Amino acid sequence: MAAKKNPLADKAYEMYKSGMKLVDIADQLGKPEGTIRRWKSTYGWDGERSERESERSVTKRTEKKIPIDDGTKETLQNDDLTPEQQMFCIYYSRTFNAAQSYQKAYGCKYETAMVNGCMLLRNTKVRAEIGRLKEIKRQQIIAGADDIVELQMRIAFADAGNYATFGNDGINWVHMVDSNTVDTQIIQEIKEGQTGVSIKLADKQKAIDWLTKYFLMHPDDKYKAEFDKKRAEVKDDSAEKILANMQTIADILKAPAVNRNITDFEEGTKRE
Repeated sequence: MAAKKNPLADKAYEMYKSGMKLVDIADQLGKPEGTIRRWKSTYGWDGERSERESERSVTKRTEKKIPIDDGTKETLQNDDLTPEQQMFCIYYSRTFNAAQSYQKAYGCKYETAMVNGCMLLRNTKVRAEIGRLKEIKRQQIIAGADDIVELQMRIAFADAGNYATFGNDGINWVHMVDSNTVDTQIIQEIKEGQTGVSIKLADKQKAIDWLTKYFLMHPDDKYKAEFDKKRAEVKDDSAEKILANMQTIADILKAPAVNRNITDFEEGTKRE
């Protein structure tokens, strides 16, 4: 005789269809998340949910996106160039491959493009237009020192709890946070294996080491106080180690000796 279906399973299903997460459903119904997961698997909730997700995906794809001004509109309006030359400039500014760009623009054989592509790059008007497109691209991707420091700070003190929640309600569980709510720029890798999905963040220690060295060279940087505060909160001692190593090198340089090296100095320090 089949087990009687728990009436809360239907309520949980309706909540799941509305887009609620399993952990939130479990919390509202006062049930372990493992129970909700079992209902989801037993009663095949994924079928209808996937259809709803597909509908939302289609809606997102049809939303109008604001185009980025990459300068190509002006290129296509440049009367000093032929239509083929205009397309060559656009392709080349993206690939920097003269033969491939010429072949796409002129629709010729690759052998012909190999010769004519290089020749077209010598055209003064073509070179000027390519230079204009390259400058627009450079301005769009340029990053200053502040941008790099800020990125390294985010990597150094990233909290894994912002990317996933986990626990045990009789069953171990992990819930990934939606990508649109986290800083995806510091995610190094996302992969799905036999044991599920895993997320690997950028190397925190490398970022801390980089920042420590940077602030030693730029002690008045506006980010230094924030870095020192966060480093103290996580009780990181990498900065002290780097300072000690730098002091060791400084001492050796101040007191040079024939055939002396860092390892000799370290051994002498240990004996002391």
